Amino acid sequence: MIKKIDKRFIKFLLVGALNTVFGYSVFALFIFFNVHYSVSLLIATILGVIFNFKTIGIIVFKNQDNKLIFKFVCIYVIYYFLNLLGLKILNIYSVSNYIGQAVLVLPLSVLSYLLFKKFVFTRPEKI
Repeated sequence: MIKKIDKRFIKFLLVGALNTVFGYSVFALFIFFNVHYSVSLLIATILGVIFNFKTIGIIVFKNQDNKLIFKFVCIYVIYYFLNLLGLKILNIYSVSNYIGQAVLVLPLSVLSYLLFKKFVFTRPEKI
């Protein structure tokens, strides 16, 4: 039997698409100006966190608690370093940073959704 897909995950993917366009555009812009990929990724991630916290919290998880920003940032730190590692590995195989970042978006998005759901926007247990 196929397990029903979590509706929040679908919303996350849709909101993530918008967030990804923003983040990738910032990343690509800095790469275009010959900024090192690690710095480009850091700037795109920082700017993305600011926008994503509200869109993901409100639209996906229906949670407006600003106190969760620290946990949210911690997940993005993990995301950043996994993304950076992925780019570094792909660079070894001569994959361009443009293509490499595009390849990493989906698997890292699934991972970030699971981490946000489990550690940031948790629902209280029902008694």
